[in-house]
Amino acid sequence: MSDRPADVRVKDFKEVDGGLTPAEAVAEAERCLQCKKPLCVKGCPVCIDIPAFIGHVAEGDFPAAARALKEQNMLPAICGRVCPQETQCEGVCILGNKETPIRIGALERFVADWERANDPTLPDVAKPTGKRVAVVGSGPAGLTAAAELARAGHAVTIYESLHEAGGVLTYGIPAFRLPKDVVRAEIDQVLALGARLKKNHLVGRSVSVDELLAYDAIFLATGAGLPAFMGIPGENLNGVYSANEFLTRVNLMHAEAFPEYDTPVIHGARVAVIGGGNVAMDSARVARRLGAKVSLVYRRGEEEMPARRAEVLHAKEEGIEFYTCTNPTRIIGEQCVTGIECVKMSLCGLDASGRRSPEPIEGSEFTLDVDMVIQAIGTSPNPLLVSLIPGLERGRKGNVAVDENGRTSIPHVYAGGDIATGAATVIEAMGSAKKAAAAIDAMLKGE
Repeated sequence: MSDRPADVRVKDFKEVDGGLTPAEAVAEAERCLQCKKPLCVKGCPVCIDIPAFIGHVAEGDFPAAARALKEQNMLPAICGRVCPQETQCEGVCILGNKETPIRIGALERFVADWERANDPTLPDVAKPTGKRVAVVGSGPAGLTAAAELARAGHAVTIYESLHEAGGVLTYGIPAFRLPKDVVRAEIDQVLALGARLKKNHLVGRSVSVDELLAYDAIFLATGAGLPAFMGIPGENLNGVYSANEFLTRVNLMHAEAFPEYDTPVIHGARVAVIGGGNVAMDSARVARRLGAKVSLVYRRGEEEMPARRAEVLHAKEEGIEFYTCTNPTRIIGEQCVTGIECVKMSLCGLDASGRRSPEPIEGSEFTLDVDMVIQAIGTSPNPLLVSLIPGLERGRKGNVAVDENGRTSIPHVYAGGDIATGAATVIEAMGSAKKAAAAIDAMLKGE
């Protein structure tokens, strides 16, 4: 897809990728081999019939392609933009053995965008069952479960603690990667299936735990919003942020538009972002758009970065300076950040994750002159809700303990997405939500 020029896009939050034209989409779809045993379907966590929707695109029948997509996924425009297709459906495309795999993500995005502009349609909804289901959280897992259960005929109520729905899709992923009008449009499609959304409703406060447990079934999808910190000296200085706070302030609370909005964020002139995942890339690219010179500090090499290759490339194009094999040891300053002390790392044997293990190089210490530090080194499930529900078992890392179908220690309570698995991708959260929704539906129907 065509990208907007880097020197232009760093001045705003408009989408970077241009998307496919109808002619490009048809030409790309015509490359599909329509395999008899399509590995791409197995590579998709939500089991989209990929050959079917691509076949419709090749025929120029975009409405049929959209219907095929939405049979399994009510968030196709979102998935087409943020899913790591290169390691999932595209990663197992048979064409990838000899040439470029089919650009499944770009085609999914094209079809969803085309339908949004041309009279969207909804999948069929079953007759009402009389059963009530509460979904706690309106992120990708919550929206997916709500859509599946509403389609099955159950009365679904989504409880969202914030003033905007979407979870990480709204507060975490910047608009230049995922425009917020796209998120709102796909949420509206879920609600059109019959699900009700209650914003500004915090379970345990706005709605009691007893009220929640009175539902016939509950699906917990509150994500992983508890940020991790390195535990190094200087983390309490002014100008140190978690990526979670920084991105939420900008994406959800419009901190970049102060004083039009009254929740400002520090506009650092020289910013260090610690981490090598997609959240680190998002933080660095947002800080760049706020006018900063940005350095990204990562303790392993670039090839070990968990971020998508496209995000790394976009960050480099936008002027982000990479300090790989580098680890922060101390944040410098008195009241406010004035620098960050780092040490160079060497990569040795493989660790438990299968990546090379970093070890500090003696005498390689140096200091970066920065006035703001953003730590993007991971998140874990927030324990507040989990601790309010008596009898709900938790895992070692604070996640809700579930079985293979998302069922918790309380028979009618299920969980999915990051609250059950820990921080993962949008599409993995959606996949676990679909599995749990199927189990909830079977339970409610006595199957």
